[in-house]
Amino acid sequence: MHYFSYAGNQLYCEGVSVEALAKKHGTPLYVYSQATLSHHFQKLDAALAPLEHLLCFAVKANSNQAVLRALAALGSGFDIVSGGELQRVIAAGGEPSKCVFAGVGKTAEEIELALERGVYCFNVESEPELQRINRLAGRLKKTAPVAVRVNPNVAAQTHAKITTGTYENKFGVAFEQIEVLYARAARLPHLRLRGLQMHIGSQITGVGPFEEAVRKIVPLAHRLRAAHGLEFLSIGGGLGIVYQPALASGSPWWWESAAAKDLLTPHQYAERLVPLLRPLGLRLLIEPGRFIVGNAGILVTRVEYVKRNGKKHFVIVDAAMNDLIRPAFYDAYHEIVPVRRRRALTVKSDVVGPICESGDFFCKDRPLPRAAEGEYLALMSAGAYGSVMASNYNSRSLPAEVLVNGNRAAVVRERQPVQAIWSGEQPAPWQK
Repeated sequence: MHYFSYAGNQLYCEGVSVEALAKKHGTPLYVYSQATLSHHFQKLDAALAPLEHLLCFAVKANSNQAVLRALAALGSGFDIVSGGELQRVIAAGGEPSKCVFAGVGKTAEEIELALERGVYCFNVESEPELQRINRLAGRLKKTAPVAVRVNPNVAAQTHAKITTGTYENKFGVAFEQIEVLYARAARLPHLRLRGLQMHIGSQITGVGPFEEAVRKIVPLAHRLRAAHGLEFLSIGGGLGIVYQPALASGSPWWWESAAAKDLLTPHQYAERLVPLLRPLGLRLLIEPGRFIVGNAGILVTRVEYVKRNGKKHFVIVDAAMNDLIRPAFYDAYHEIVPVRRRRALTVKSDVVGPICESGDFFCKDRPLPRAAEGEYLALMSAGAYGSVMASNYNSRSLPAEVLVNGNRAAVVRERQPVQAIWSGEQPAPWQK
């Protein structure tokens, strides 16, 4: 669900007109609904209440300070994958002691920063990483809490670029090698074996892959707990969201489409997994990102031109692949709706941006209401992996971001001034 809907012919985010935001702040513009991300966090948190647990929001999905601050206020932990993300969390009021540090390529500087700040645990991806963490912890006279990421070799049944739990992927340690690795790690003097971690992929819309992986991991976790006194099991994130619903009209400020009803819910997720996990007696960690924030954000764009080219109908907008790269990178679907509805025949359209790449598109040959120059469109479900993957390609400024809470709206990231794009550049000494 989310809190975007039409009131009459106007698209609203909670109690705020999206068109009014676009006119005031310009486009491209990210708009986030605080009620939506809060609702999703609380639903998942409540579903897992039978277990001692900690939800660690995956910062890579959306690292805006206001988003992180809203989640920290709800008691969220954080899943980080860089030293920069750790510093973002701290700046937003998050607690390092509720952060898990993941990623296959942690640098020495990042590990030292995390040790000094006191992260809850390192999710370790290889034996060389274990040895590096041990060495750096010894130098700092600290004990580093670690959990090895086990690769259960379970197919997530999702896009190839976001599958992480098979032996074809760079992540984790093979299931068959884990117990031997833990035995060797137990002999490293500056490590504390705190848990076991896995993550099989993202945008998983059925409970089957999760259940298969958990059933495989639970006996291993039993043995490792007995041998090494583990405290927690992390089963990663990956819960999928709806990308292709239809917006509802009128109040309340949310929709439930047929597609949404077919999607895996927190209740269904917990109903199948909690009985498997409860006998372990371990704290459960879960690391959702897209599920919390994906449907909480939209990207608003303005139509610049409408163009016919042979049989093709192009709607050229001011947003581009540098603002939202998912369609170009993943062939991802984002629903595209008019910010102001009007009676209009649909026409098969390519919605494209101004960047000099054929891959700069948001949809192809999709039936959409005819749009006119100056009108606004909204790309739905853009709250995850939208602004965080934006770039300055073609020397385009990063878009502004707005957070809505009820009838209030605030700019939570200003549009980047063009001059700031090259502010860190300078001529070589012989060019001055």
